[in-house]
Amino acid sequence: DSFDILGDGVKELLIGRDDGMLEVYNFESSDDPVLLYDHALSESIASIQGGCVGKDGYDEILACTYSGWLTGLTTEPIHREGGSGEELKLSQEMQSKISSLRSELESLQIKVLQEREKYQQSSQSSTAISSVPAFSVNDKFTLNKDDASYSLILEVQTAIDNVLVQSDVPIDLLDVDKNSAVVSFSSCDSE
Repeated sequence: DSFDILGDGVKELLIGRDDGMLEVYNFESSDDPVLLYDHALSESIASIQGGCVGKDGYDEILACTYSGWLTGLTTEPIHREGGSGEELKLSQEMQSKISSLRSELESLQIKVLQEREKYQQSSQSSTAISSVPAFSVNDKFTLNKDDASYSLILEVQTAIDNVLVQSDVPIDLLDVDKNSAVVSFSSCDSE
């Protein structure tokens, strides 16, 4: 997306990448883009948009990730300073919003406990049926021309415990900075 996130009259380029990097580039001072800001998310970014969403007067960048999470980056300052020795007082509107969110959180926690208990009871009954849940896999297998290697990227909307790679030809697995996996090798029986 292109959006004037700095408020200086020049639009910046907002980029969301497959590897989870969110970047903001500026073209004001030179012909080449200048990286102003970057932020790493834990999964690939499916969509990115600039605008004013949460609070009037403060522009934001919204990114939607592969699993559907919305992440917002705002220009609103996160710290407010009181005068000399004054305590920062919350407005009545902010206090009511906080209490509303607390009550909503408590009701959601109660609902989760009830559903968990209901699931436990149904899974222990004699008529319970087990099934494997269906989920989509976001996969990419791309060639890196610089070092003649392939990059395998897998994303699933649940935790990945193991990935098994089986090959008929010998392969070398390379570790990368963004990898959180523990690689282990085992020889394969040809039969």
